Formats: sequence, C-alpha cells, structure tokens
Amino acid sequence: MKNNFKYGFVILLAFAIAACSPQEFNDYAIDAPDTITPDQISFTATPATISENLITFTNTSRLTVPYTVLWNLGNGGTGKGDEITGLYPMKGTYTVTMTVYAPDGSEVAKTLRIELLNDDFSLVDSPVYNQLTGGTDNANGKPWVFDRYNNFAKEVADATGKSINGHIGLGEANGGYQGWWAAGYDEKAEAPNHHYEFKFTFKQAGMQLIIENSGKGNGRSSCCNSYPDYNPISGDEGEFTYSSSAYSFSITEPSDENSNPTLTLPNNAILGYYVCNNVYEIIYQTDEVIALYTQGDGFDWVYIFCREDLNVSKPPIVKEPRAVELSEDFEGEELHVDFVANIMGGLSAAGYSNPAPVPVNESAKVYLYQKSGEFYSNLSFTTTDYLFDLTDINKIKMKVFIPSYNDYDTEFPVAGDWITNKKLLPQIAVKLQDSSKGDNAWETQTELLHGNLEKDKWLELTFDFSSVASRTDYDQIIIQFGGEGHAAPGIFFFDDFSFFQ
Repeated sequence: MKNNFKYGFVILLAFAIAACSPQEFNDYAIDAPDTITPDQISFTATPATISENLITFTNTSRLTVPYTVLWNLGNGGTGKGDEITGLYPMKGTYTVTMTVYAPDGSEVAKTLRIELLNDDFSLVDSPVYNQLTGGTDNANGKPWVFDRYNNFAKEVADATGKSINGHIGLGEANGGYQGWWAAGYDEKAEAPNHHYEFKFTFKQAGMQLIIENSGKGNGRSSCCNSYPDYNPISGDEGEFTYSSSAYSFSITEPSDENSNPTLTLPNNAILGYYVCNNVYEIIYQTDEVIALYTQGDGFDWVYIFCREDLNVSKPPIVKEPRAVELSEDFEGEELHVDFVANIMGGLSAAGYSNPAPVPVNESAKVYLYQKSGEFYSNLSFTTTDYLFDLTDINKIKMKVFIPSYNDYDTEFPVAGDWITNKKLLPQIAVKLQDSSKGDNAWETQTELLHGNLEKDKWLELTFDFSSVASRTDYDQIIIQFGGEGHAAPGIFFFDDFSFFQ
C-alpha cells in the first residue's frame, strides 16, 4: 500500500482543520542557562493507525531550562504543550511550526512540511460536523442565520440550564451567559444594525465557511475600530465595511462527556457581531439550532443560530386584560407562580426551609432570595397570554424576613453616578411593568416600596396598586430586595405571595 504521508523542512501555507489538547511542560535543571538554541529543537510527526490524516506531533527537544511550547498546525489550528494532534481531512501540503520560548524571552521555531495525497472525510463524520454542515453528501453546505424571532431561545435555555433569553446577549464574564441583556423578538432589525443580513453556510466538503452579507458589519468598539470605514454607533459598539467571503473553520471535539466542542474561525471571519474572539464553545446543537458561547470585550456572549428555513416569524401573542388571582406558598414541588431569577445568586431557591418558623409565618417552606454582587438582581413573573386587569385585582401581599447578618454598612460599587445609595438596604420593592418593552420595561413601571424594615422577624406587607387601576398594559411583576444599582450582596426570605382584590 502506498504511503501517503511525506514530510520535509520547508515553508508553506495551507488551511484545513485541527484538533488539539493544549498543555504546558517545564523540564529544567538548577542554574542552567536560560537560552535555547536551534540545534536543541526537534519534534516528530506520527500518523495514526486508523488514518494517515490524523497526525500526532511530539516535542523531542532536549532542554535543561524552563520552556513553553506553542504549535501552529498549518491548518488553522493552534495549541500548547509537548504533544498535540492534528486532524487533516483534506489532501494537501501543510506546514507545522513548533515554537519554543525560553525564560530570557528568546524563541526558536522549527517547521515541518507534511504532504497528504488523499482526502479522509471519515475523520469528520460525526454529529458535530454533520449537523453543522449537512454532511459530505450536501455539496452546497448548510445555511444558518440568527434566530431573530427567538423561536429556539427557550429550548437552548432549558437544555443548558443557563440564563439565555435571546438570539444574542451578554452577561458577566465567566458564567453570566446572557444575565445582563438578551435581544428580544426581531430587536436588531433596524439600522445601523446588520445582524440579520448575515448568512453562514458551512460546507463539510472543502471545510469552508461562506459568509454572505450586505457589506456592513457590527461589533464592539474596542474590537472593530481598525476595520475599514469604522463608524461608532455608541460608546460600546459600531459598524464597519465587511464584505462577503469564504473562510476555513476548525472544530475541536470534546475531550470528555463534561466538555463541549469548540468552533474556531480565522480572525477576520465575523459571526454577525464581532466581540474580539473567534473561538466559540458549542453549548447546544441539533439539526435545527446551534448555540455558541464565547468571551469577548470583558463579557460572556451567547449567539443562537437556526437553519435558514426555520427562521420564521410567529404571529405575536395578543394579550387582553383579565382578572386573574395569583398565590404561591412554596410548599409544593411545582410552583403556581413561575418566578424567574434574574442575575440572582446561586443559593436562590423555592421550597427552602423556613429560617424562623414562628408567628407571623410558621410555614415549613419559603423562598430564599440571594441578591448577587450584580447591580440589578430581582425576581420576575410574566404572564404568558394576558394583561393584568387592575380594576379589582390590584393588591400584592407577601410575608418577608430581613436577616440582620447581612452587611448593611459597607459601601459597594454602583452602576453609575446616578446611583446615590451604595449600601444594602433592609427593604423590598415591587414593580408592575410592560414586558413587551424588553430592556426598556422599567420606563413603564409603577413601583411601591417598603423600607427600613425590622430585621429578624416575619413581616406581612401589602403593596396597593389601586392608584393605577386604569392601566391596561402591565403583564409583569418584579420583586427586588436590598435596593438596586449597587453591588452589595445579601440574603432575604419571602413567603405566601398573593395577587388579589
């Protein structure tokens, strides 16, 4: 059988796909010199038994100083460590470069050319590739677009257990996901936004990503101000000239059942909105939808794309005013009122043991409310198909417990100069809002507040909204302990919530 693996020391450029497991090794002797010389550097390339297009590269340098090894696999893939595996489904010539860095700042690179004479697309015959591209039989590839009508946002949120409410959104770095903002139904349709003008076609044959758009793109100001014709839209983002083109892409398969695949694009390939990063974790994927997570410009970002043919507008739900009483005592396994935690702490939970089962509240179970170190922690309830008829049902009652062990004295960072209070407060606010306004719902709100509450005892409070009984646009209730706009954390409890006449 003819050997299809060749190698030599020459320089060449090419693109394909790679998989790697980065790690770092430092082997050294005491008092050894800190410089590395070219004659000390070497590495081997070993094709796998199952395919000569699957190659393991191993650092065989004999070094006595601390060092770091970085790899460029010549196919769009990079990595770190003494050993790395490259995946090359397409035939062609690739140049692999190993760069070794010494403590004195010096670096030495060694390059190796590999020539592969046959394609081996069996290496990418996996659910990740097939769902993304449509498989090798789909010569035209598979087109994806933003899920602009949020047809799949709830599916992704339910599957991942993360705060995901829109087709693009951001949150606190390292786990916030879309905890701060998520795009609502068709929210990015108006100029100067260009999100919905992008179409992304992934082709397995050729490993190509075809990006089609109208000639303009959007992104974070700190990431995009070097693009042609950059025009700032706000302090955080702008638009720029960006033309349709073809790119390579690479996927790293998960290393174990607890990790996810990653999608890596060249630096100039933009998935509709650029945030300084082109490495995306695939947190959810089916034949119909793909959700990508990345970090950029100091935030967590989640994008949701769907198949182009499934990006359809659903008739909006027309909500009419109805008089509906609500009540929740948190004793059962299922809630009668579906409260949603917004940027809350991880301890927040319904059905928590009552910290003080004495009069006024001897219930076994209550709601533990943990205000996080974010500025706007709260609980919300939004109706699915009606507006509040406040003509008769306009009072909210609940029992609350304000622990004294919270820190009510320290001043914490605030969201802006308009926030005058920097401390956690022994208070609770209840707000009615029009949820159809999205992130601007606060502009519609009526807020009632009980402040300076007595600590370490259950209190029964009533919030009387009869003064706005004529309003017919409210469909959302917000519950907020401790004040807003500051980063002070705290623990609170409430129970026996009711919305009544």
